[in-house]
Amino acid sequence: MPNLLVKPNGTHGRVTHVTPDNANWTYVGFDMHRLKAGETASGETGDREVCLVWISGKGKTTADGQDFGVVGERMTPFEGAPHSLYVRAGADWSVTAETDLELAVCSAPGGGAYQTKHIPPGTHPQFTRGKGSNVRHVTNIMPEDDNSAHSLLVVEVITPNGNTSSYPSHKHDQDNLPDESFLEETYYHRLNPPQGFAFQRVYTDDRSLDEAMAVEDRDVTLVPKGYHPCATIHGYDLYYLNVMAGPSRVWKFNNAKEHAWLLNT
Repeated sequence: MPNLLVKPNGTHGRVTHVTPDNANWTYVGFDMHRLKAGETASGETGDREVCLVWISGKGKTTADGQDFGVVGERMTPFEGAPHSLYVRAGADWSVTAETDLELAVCSAPGGGAYQTKHIPPGTHPQFTRGKGSNVRHVTNIMPEDDNSAHSLLVVEVITPNGNTSSYPSHKHDQDNLPDESFLEETYYHRLNPPQGFAFQRVYTDDRSLDEAMAVEDRDVTLVPKGYHPCATIHGYDLYYLNVMAGPSRVWKFNNAKEHAWLLNT
């Protein structure tokens, strides 16, 4: 099992590179590009589909033979919903930064007749999940009910300081529908203010996997299986971008039995 905490490799260019090979799994890929104005990130999807997510900044964008103009709006991930772009398998894409740009490249196996398209802010409204100190604010980018992709599920979450998230502990590591789906998952973390930190634990019922991590700004955590709750600390809000994929494009999870009582409080 690889280290589940992936630190950025520098502050410029492609600073994060998670592939099925280096994560020792099958489905999810995740890259992060940090660009200055005038610099370009590009790629070919091959047999995979891609969701580009503008974490912050703006960039002139082409994909699959289409010119999407300048895409992007917010300057930090704490300023509202993102612009995103789905790029089908067998296509290419290119983004040239107009400002400082933080661009996530989420990927998974492609297939089907899905079409490249822009996903503007407001496509899926933000909603609040949880109560009390378990409140978090969720914005779906590519949810399971939008029938827009072969494999990819993409969502971002903001957890206010002092709160927990992805909690009560839940898992989706059994290909056993309709009871549970198998989905690999990455978390891309941002902190506000950026010098903060949060915590994430990834563990299984039998504790054959049990890793607790202090996550800092721009860290990625890998969730190959098991439960994966997060906790913020006082004074620091937590943003994370989730990428999930598996054999079926269905998010069906089960809560840890010992913590399920929290859903009734």
